[in-house]
Amino acid sequence: MDDTGGPTLCFPDLNSSCRRLPRPRSDAAPLYTLLAFVSLLTVTLNLLVIISISHFRQLHTPTNTLLLSLAVSDLVVGLLVMPIEGLRYMETCWLLGRLMCALTPYVSYCLLSASLGNMVLISIDRYLAICDPLLYSSKITLTNVIIFICLCWACSLLYNGLILMEHLRWPDRFSSCHGECVVVISHISGIVDLFITFVGPCTVMVVLYLRVFVVVISQVRVIRLQTVTTAVTAAPTAKKSERKAARTLGIVIAVFLMCFCPYYYPSLAGEDTSNNLSYFAVLSWIMLMNSCMNPLIYALFYRWFRKALKLIFTLEILKPHSREVKIL
Repeated sequence: MDDTGGPTLCFPDLNSSCRRLPRPRSDAAPLYTLLAFVSLLTVTLNLLVIISISHFRQLHTPTNTLLLSLAVSDLVVGLLVMPIEGLRYMETCWLLGRLMCALTPYVSYCLLSASLGNMVLISIDRYLAICDPLLYSSKITLTNVIIFICLCWACSLLYNGLILMEHLRWPDRFSSCHGECVVVISHISGIVDLFITFVGPCTVMVVLYLRVFVVVISQVRVIRLQTVTTAVTAAPTAKKSERKAARTLGIVIAVFLMCFCPYYYPSLAGEDTSNNLSYFAVLSWIMLMNSCMNPLIYALFYRWFRKALKLIFTLEILKPHSREVKIL
């Protein structure tokens, strides 16, 4: 029989400590196991994506560099954000101190904003590759993409520093007792954040992918006509691999939107966004699960990722000249 022992203090030596609501062991053990599994799976899958794209020279393309940046942010989410958020809700106490209370939300928000920025860059990349392949091959270089990725991360760090400025200065200003880490974003700031980091970028992504969809359909018709007629003087069309990549990345963005939309419910409902809300844990974990979903989508739809996994697990990548293996 489980004995929860009733409410105890987060810090027994402090009179100002918050009360802890311990969970029955029968509930805690499976939840901790699930948390560890999800976090480990997220780290492992994204690490495999990073190794694949970094190791094989044939994968050093602008599009894959954007996927690499996205995988880095997702890996850090699984490595840091998931365990810390899991510990917060499992223990019902903040045990990591004032400094970590200030930094953890900032790091989490930066990673999620960077993921969104990477998604927008991926949408632009696919749009140019499909709709203007001549411009893409001449203008979208690896160097240019790296510059835009660096700008994306820099903007994320700066923007979230402004949004969380008051929290970074005074992380315990909304805490009622010792053992809480309450982050509150006012309704006005939440509305601004909703449009800057969600509505605006998502509108760009949806519009670009609708345009890509229309162009892909028209190109398929052109290709069919070319196979029937002898004339092949039609305008340049994107490669089949480019169209497949656009479709796969469209699925990635659709999953991204489904995971991120619930997080902005408080702003839409006219409430302050706070991690102290009763339902915030659910919204937060739906959003965090996106970091685990992306590499699973790659494994399902990218043949090069499945081939890279085979070479990694069979230790073929340790052989000389394995970087030059044809993987596409």
